[in-house]
Amino acid sequence: MQAPAASLSLIVPNGYGTSFCGYCKSASGRTSLGAGSTSLQPTVYQDLIDRGWRRSGTYIYKPDCRNSCCPNYTIRLDATNYESRKDQRKTINAWNKFVIGPDYRAQAARLCPRTREEKKWRKNRFDLLTAVHEVESPRLQRPTDPKTQEPIRPAHEFEVRLESDNYTEEKYQLFENYQRNVHKENPRELSRSGFRRFLCSGLGQTDRDVDGIKQKLGSYHQCYRLDGRLVAIGVLDLLPGCVSSVYLIYHQDVKEWYFGKLSAMREIALAIEGGYKYYYMGEPQSALSLSDLRLTDRLLHSFVYQDALQESISTVLYLRLVDRLQVLSIVGLSPTNQTDPETYAWDRLDADILNRLSARKYVSMSVERQLRLPPTKVTSIEELGLNNDELTRYHRYQQQQNPFGTRHRGEHISAFTVGMPGIMSLAQVQSEIPLGRWMVKIRNNMFVHLDDLQGWAEWDIRDETSLKAYVAELAAALGPGLVNQLVLAFTP
Repeated sequence: MQAPAASLSLIVPNGYGTSFCGYCKSASGRTSLGAGSTSLQPTVYQDLIDRGWRRSGTYIYKPDCRNSCCPNYTIRLDATNYESRKDQRKTINAWNKFVIGPDYRAQAARLCPRTREEKKWRKNRFDLLTAVHEVESPRLQRPTDPKTQEPIRPAHEFEVRLESDNYTEEKYQLFENYQRNVHKENPRELSRSGFRRFLCSGLGQTDRDVDGIKQKLGSYHQCYRLDGRLVAIGVLDLLPGCVSSVYLIYHQDVKEWYFGKLSAMREIALAIEGGYKYYYMGEPQSALSLSDLRLTDRLLHSFVYQDALQESISTVLYLRLVDRLQVLSIVGLSPTNQTDPETYAWDRLDADILNRLSARKYVSMSVERQLRLPPTKVTSIEELGLNNDELTRYHRYQQQQNPFGTRHRGEHISAFTVGMPGIMSLAQVQSEIPLGRWMVKIRNNMFVHLDDLQGWAEWDIRDETSLKAYVAELAAALGPGLVNQLVLAFTP
């Protein structure tokens, strides 16, 4: 059969495995189930990230939170209820003053003074949408100076544009400056091909109308230009239900202006203006250290080991939970929610969850409630008062294992074997998903079903090395809904 390939979301199974951890620098501590996809529709990717999947270029993967050295938890902000904090307002006000300069401010106050009501309103309220746009060149007031008969000019021309995520040499030069000077990466490890692969190969772009708003979907670069010079890029995935921030790069010359905070507030504004509702902050595209997770400007300056509520920004934040670091808290966001890695339900990120994250390496609130676990560290299992079935579940819940055991790390092992949380069991896959009817793309845009492949009926689904096992494992991590939206391919 034939199908319109351009509208399909294709996925290439890659299996379960380990990789380098950018948090604790473990060579193979991160475990995940992965797949490739050179054709992924934004609507499908929205469902994927809400089931714990992430994207790095054209590679998508679902972390195994329980068996990884550093578990990842997804957090989101309802952008429509974003409440700014003093340090954020101070940051954007300082940037705006820098852009317009003291001469412009004085002239504008003389030529087009604000009314008393306007001054009172601005003093007592902070309007995010006004603040992020008011010094952009196309929107900036330019009254004519009667002495010179010329429009007054700001100190700098500032422009922000949402552009295609295509490659340009200008963008690569900014990326190279950022990685080399801000992250101190070895220049020999940077390449144009790597930049293209990870930050210029995102989702397909399309538009749709939502309640009268023209909403962009797909991967974009939000480009910040100062006096015509590209100084920052926010790499974004615009999805039906969120603005997902993938990465931020900025030139070392503007480091003092905290572009992490500035871009976060602008991306929250984009989520509000575009009708996306939620704002997610994504994981970096290369294995970076904790301070590289867009946190240096945005979080670490304000609250590590100090006030964990101070830097309340919107986000999908990946929390590193190790003994020598306190849990990074963003309870100050309202409302901020964390997804359960086993049920994918959203829980309010409050002091109770933060205490549990601090007490245990891996936390699923659904299991915590079922086992009636305290928010503090368990010092005696007997004190929990669990019955035999609950005790067995508790040990399974908290037991982290070396997924490969005595096996060679190049050898395939199934996510079923290691008990990866948040996926269907093999029995559930067999009863709830008709694997044989999953569509597969073959040569020349021809499509067949899996049960049309020679040997499909004979392959053993319990043989970890068989194609049927690979497919079942992927289906378990996707769930029935996503299986119906994705087309398999066995070559990119």
